[in-house]
Amino acid sequence: MSPSPALGKNRITGAAMLAGIAGQPVTHSLSPVIHNAWLEAGDIDGAYMPFAPNDAAGFDALVTAGRAGLVQGLNVTAPFKEQAFALADEASQAAQATGSANILVFDNGRVLADSSDGVGVLYALAEQAPALNLKGAVVVMLGAGGAARAGAGALIEAGAQIRILNRSRDRAEALAADLGPAVSVADETALAEADLVINALSVQPSIDLSVLKPNAVVMDMTYKPVVTPFLAAARARGLTTVDGLAMLIGQAAPSFTALYRRPPPPMDLRALLLAHLGEAA
Repeated sequence: MSPSPALGKNRITGAAMLAGIAGQPVTHSLSPVIHNAWLEAGDIDGAYMPFAPNDAAGFDALVTAGRAGLVQGLNVTAPFKEQAFALADEASQAAQATGSANILVFDNGRVLADSSDGVGVLYALAEQAPALNLKGAVVVMLGAGGAARAGAGALIEAGAQIRILNRSRDRAEALAADLGPAVSVADETALAEADLVINALSVQPSIDLSVLKPNAVVMDMTYKPVVTPFLAAARARGLTTVDGLAMLIGQAAPSFTALYRRPPPPMDLRALLLAHLGEAA
């Protein structure tokens, strides 16, 4: 009889820790690539899976499964971030500040909510726009959804003033009311005073980048492609740009630590993700 093959890295046993990401759609997410690479590199008995609930009721059912101990934690993406916060028994200050959560941890039937999206925004800016001083900076946020809400919360704490530019003024006003006096609703005239412009829309914006100051920074939360048309246009103007891949990497480490109760092993995530996307460094 031939010997049994040796167990390799990231083996799955009956003690495996199961976590994942919930969204709709979720097939585009790079989070499974990141977290499973970390699990393998750290020889950790666990798996990270995508979950795609059809609707709010489906997401409710997934959280109920977490309470029952079937999964130990979730990252949450659109359109469930605000629902995730509402279902939690306890929420971190970052989640409370924005009324949304991208991390749910299940602990003996309780649901703990956190948000690392703001951490991701600050990480990306520090890495790719280190000269930008956020204290007193004017930030024009394009969009008023969950991504805008989470990013704005961290920027406010860093001392920035937020101007929300959104096609639906009612939604922008609701977000400004939730986040407090550092946030106001604006029109395109605000672009001329912007130190930082962030696209938090799921589509590419059509704004006039020629009105921006020469030292303005332009960020896109989208990461497919890494250099979006919006960032390419900003680079053509000679502006400093910040991509959504850096934000994704920045929010991933606190997510992994929360979900697997340990920090991730060191790894060059950007190189890994660029290779996965088939893009050059």
